[in-house]
Amino acid sequence: MKERRTPHVVVIMGVAGTGKTTIGPLLADRLGVLYAEGDDFHPPANIEKMSSGTPLTDDDRWPWLDAIGAWADGRAGKGGVVSSSALKRSYRDRLRAAAPGAVFVHLTGDRALIEDRMSHRQGHFMPTALLDSQFATLQPLGADEAGVSVDVSGSPEEITDRAVEALDGLEAPAAP
Repeated sequence: MKERRTPHVVVIMGVAGTGKTTIGPLLADRLGVLYAEGDDFHPPANIEKMSSGTPLTDDDRWPWLDAIGAWADGRAGKGGVVSSSALKRSYRDRLRAAAPGAVFVHLTGDRALIEDRMSHRQGHFMPTALLDSQFATLQPLGADEAGVSVDVSGSPEEITDRAVEALDGLEAPAAP
């Protein structure tokens, strides 16, 4: 039997429409840890800005990233899954500064597939018009960053299976 280790604190990242809000809870359930929706950490001004089709600035994002990082740090040793676009290396660095043991699951996919999925979702504040700015901003995980990339083609269950398998290949997180 495989030895059970302390769960990772996982940040589900990627551009809008990759399925962070769908895969995050499924992954948390599979890992037996809490899930936090990254969008819930946004101040109302950020939601208003994105709803109107205006991309956020870095200054808009810092308090949001700090709040996510604080949640992730609070889950150290217990595990957890939180969603965050975390598109730039500097954003991931900020999250890691708050929660050094965090690992990233980068949900990746073809732009056409992601745009199609975005056009069919209901009740989300992020318009498809911002997808180009998301892809332009995206800096994929570097080789020196703790994390894995997972393709978003297929069903949510298939994507979650790939994420669990990829995370199993990572070294155990350092003890807090």
